[in-house]
Amino acid sequence: MTEESLSGTSSVKTRRTGHMGRIILDSPKRLNAVDLDMAEGIARTLEAWRDDPNVAVVVLESSSPRAFCAGGDLKRICELLQIEGADEAFRQMSRVYAIMQQIAAYPKPTVSVLDGIAMGGGIGLGGHATYRIVTERSVVAMPETAIGLTPDAGGSWILSRAPGFSGLRNAVTGNRMDGQAAITMGFADTLIASEALPTFLDQLADKVPQDVFSATPPAPQSVSVQSLDTCYNAPDLDHAIRNLTEHDSEEARQDLDALSRACPFSVQLAWDAWHRARSLSSLSEAFQQETALVNCLIRRADFAEGVRARLIDRDNAPRWHPRTLAELDRSEVEACFEHVS
Repeated sequence: MTEESLSGTSSVKTRRTGHMGRIILDSPKRLNAVDLDMAEGIARTLEAWRDDPNVAVVVLESSSPRAFCAGGDLKRICELLQIEGADEAFRQMSRVYAIMQQIAAYPKPTVSVLDGIAMGGGIGLGGHATYRIVTERSVVAMPETAIGLTPDAGGSWILSRAPGFSGLRNAVTGNRMDGQAAITMGFADTLIASEALPTFLDQLADKVPQDVFSATPPAPQSVSVQSLDTCYNAPDLDHAIRNLTEHDSEEARQDLDALSRACPFSVQLAWDAWHRARSLSSLSEAFQQETALVNCLIRRADFAEGVRARLIDRDNAPRWHPRTLAELDRSEVEACFEHVS
């Protein structure tokens, strides 16, 4: 085993074990929230290993079992909005998105260990790897509508390819998935017990990844993620909410509660974005759509308010504008899509 310093940042460590290069996210107090510094550290390491014949596989993992990556560093984005303005905030977010696409397109096999929390930006870092591992501790989600955003970091691509209307449901509610559900939804490939991860990684250090993963038993199927498909298979969001209201189940009540607390503008935008993403042809196109939508959303007051309520003051009482879906001006939502190239 050899230790290296390739990232140039304190939040990313690197290690070499056999023919395996390991990129270790190491900012546990922030749950590895990804910012430009962390993303650039990952990018530098990937570039250094791209043409290194001694590196055959790259693993992205966390130094902490609590979280792989809980999402983007939204507090930092809000600081940039206040100090340097929306253009600079968007520039940094765009650069992070570009590095996530660099991971997705990397020419060597990549393995992500989505142990613990993996949400939002964490999906951008690990959800597009060649092989994606989850454990019994995994908590996977795209919870952006709760803070005035829309599923980003390539998450909309995965959600739009999930079975039935389950991806639409998770896009608007931000519902959490355990490891088994994440596999069913297309966010992961393999379920491994957390206690078995060290042994599994030791095997990756000496063997071809395809051989290691092919020898892993398939994860048991989770309960159906399509249980509310009849509700979300609706002509518009209003009809879907009406269907949920009439559906006599605890799941429907939980979805209605999540929707009532989420940002109305973001919920409608996420609904529209999911349907549009279904017709896109690549992850790259999904990133293009997401990036344009995020550029609009961070300039709205709802985003800063959502981050304040959920992450800073933590009073969980955001004051949305508009307050309800009924007050929403659909033309404002449609205007966001006019910037999608």
